[in-house]
Amino acid sequence: MKKTNILIKLLFVLTITVGITSCEDFLNRPTEDQYTIEQFYRTDEQCQQAANLLYSSPWFDFIRGWLKVGDVQSGNIYWGGEDTDAAGGALPFMNLAVPSSSITLKQMSEALWAVNAHCNGVIENINMYAGPATTEKGRNAAKGEALVWKAMSYFYLVRIWGAVPIIHSNSQTIAEGNYNQLYKAKIENVYDYIILTLDQAVEWLPEHPKQAGRIDKYSAYALLAKVYLTKSGYGHTGSRSQEDLNRAKEYAHKVIYDSGRRLTLDYASIFRPENNISDESLIAWRWIVPSTYTCNNPLQSEFAAKGFDEYNCWGGYRGPSVDLQDAFGVTALIEKRSPVNYDQDKRRKVTMMMYGDHYDYFWKDKGGFDWTPFYKSIVGTFQTPTGANVAKHLVGNNADHVAALGVGLEEQRTGLATHVLRLGDIYLIYAEAILGNDASTSDAEALKAFNAVHHDRAGLPGATSITFEDIWKERHLELAVEGDYWYDFVRLSYYNPDLAISKLKAQHRKDYVGLDDYYKQDSPTIGVDNNSGKPTPRYNDDAANLNVPSKEIFYAKFPDTDLSMNPRLMEEPVEYDLNGYAY
Repeated sequence: MKKTNILIKLLFVLTITVGITSCEDFLNRPTEDQYTIEQFYRTDEQCQQAANLLYSSPWFDFIRGWLKVGDVQSGNIYWGGEDTDAAGGALPFMNLAVPSSSITLKQMSEALWAVNAHCNGVIENINMYAGPATTEKGRNAAKGEALVWKAMSYFYLVRIWGAVPIIHSNSQTIAEGNYNQLYKAKIENVYDYIILTLDQAVEWLPEHPKQAGRIDKYSAYALLAKVYLTKSGYGHTGSRSQEDLNRAKEYAHKVIYDSGRRLTLDYASIFRPENNISDESLIAWRWIVPSTYTCNNPLQSEFAAKGFDEYNCWGGYRGPSVDLQDAFGVTALIEKRSPVNYDQDKRRKVTMMMYGDHYDYFWKDKGGFDWTPFYKSIVGTFQTPTGANVAKHLVGNNADHVAALGVGLEEQRTGLATHVLRLGDIYLIYAEAILGNDASTSDAEALKAFNAVHHDRAGLPGATSITFEDIWKERHLELAVEGDYWYDFVRLSYYNPDLAISKLKAQHRKDYVGLDDYYKQDSPTIGVDNNSGKPTPRYNDDAANLNVPSKEIFYAKFPDTDLSMNPRLMEEPVEYDLNGYAY
């Protein structure tokens, strides 16, 4: 058996030389000379370079499943086809029936443990090898970045698998020799550990980093706000911890009012490569197009149809679900579109491409990109089974990429940043934390934050009172196809699993039958009833209904490889005493 497990990750990080510099620095490439650990960490710049790797490569195998869990599993993306995920399919995620043999889950688990091990390695190596020319401020900034990424890895681990082991120190775990006997920590212990880690990061990180785009103190505050909001429901029934909600409000307030960041009013610009670094992006994976794989963003190849760029794309048959279209108030059935007050939300077209859409920021050298003639003349078949394709995570053609970043793209390789935590999220966290356990609120601060996203940016009518359902829907639309929606179901399941399950059961997760013939008509007309005799698509009611058996669906099965290497993952979690944990 191939031992791709926690131990291998720990050993790799502790023995690796610093010369793996092909993609560490997303801003300024360090020298290509090889160093041993003892020769590195001589300057603040080298400490920072050691943290650069954390922004990309260790996350690569996680991003490949990031949207399968966050958006396919949650009902935002239709991704049918293969019965298993062995060849990259996502049907088990669509059906909420992901087995322990899932290759995607295995890769995601390995990646998250690798991130944790890399973060631990950066911290331990700086503590051990940093030279006298380094400064405390420089050392702490690099270690603080590692702590935020470490917290992020555990935040994903606990929301995907629930109770998981805590590995605080690589060297200590290896020295103790218990790497394949680690007990799971209770979920509340994991959340406390994440908070402990972020509290230390806040102390170490600068308010304004030397290089734009790096994690700073407000990145840590933002993640703390999200962690507290999520944690607030755990262990409760029907309502949430007011203390945790207050902390979520406190930290979100710091980000909104003290960081100097401003919400980006042009929603589309957030996802353009020329704006990889912006006020909106609090924490991001920062990719480049190198000769070395795993430092690059592969999502354009995954979600664009063949012919969208000069390389091989294969994503034409997967796209935003009918349920997500319903949430935006749009439909793939052209004759049902009303030309009045239709498609009001400015975020819809930025999120998904549909019949008749034109994009001036794709294919700029050709006058823009038009979805309908692209499928008719270039692809030849309207592949999407839902009438929509993903628009986020796409750069365009090679000329677009060169114009934005100065380098060409390659197959499965773009330099578009992936925003893991955005300012818009924090505004909605702030509004929800103020609402708390109340049925509704007209609090001025909550409305101001909510309407900054809902009205000022999305262009929808301003709200004078908001409920939990209002915020739920706004989060759904604001963060759609950004790997986040499933975790809203997870945190809802903590204190109201019946509501979480009912929301999943009510979704329109199926495809349409007959869209290709329908779209190939000579003149499909918006706002006019379908003429008799012309092809008429239908929602695929013949497909099996979603089965949501119980609240256990909100916890993924541990991969078989993890279970074989550490059978204690099958045992009940234990209490971890965090009093002795320090950085």
